Amino acid sequence: MLHMDIQQMLKERRLRATPARVATLDVLLSAGRALTHHEVEESLAAAGNRLDRVTLYRTLDFLVEEDLAHRLSGEDRTWRFSAQDKRSGHAHPHFCCSGCGATLCLGDLNPAMVVGLPEGYSFQQAELTIRGLCPACNHA
Repeated sequence: MLHMDIQQMLKERRLRATPARVATLDVLLSAGRALTHHEVEESLAAAGNRLDRVTLYRTLDFLVEEDLAHRLSGEDRTWRFSAQDKRSGHAHPHFCCSGCGATLCLGDLNPAMVVGLPEGYSFQQAELTIRGLCPACNHA
């Protein structure tokens, strides 16, 4: 996605388009999979955008709070971040490879879920993570 598109997306939500937010969101949108903080940091550096770790953590937290990204925990208990897809939102399952730890959003998969909650409780969100082996690890 072009930086101008990201700047416009932030502007439409009445959010400041800081260089850190634009660059970080660009990395997440371009990744095609959920990235760890370290992977985001490496991608930013490769593109010539150096952010200190605290700024990057704050930026990622901001993007999650504003529903521009979502955060999920991998088997290794490391947070991974992915851009929020406007079309599917965060109401989609994820696939986590038990071999290499890669995490993918499965936006096209729409599992039927039935949740029976006790009286007085209300449903807000469910998370589904499918674990297995990616093609690379499956043939290793």
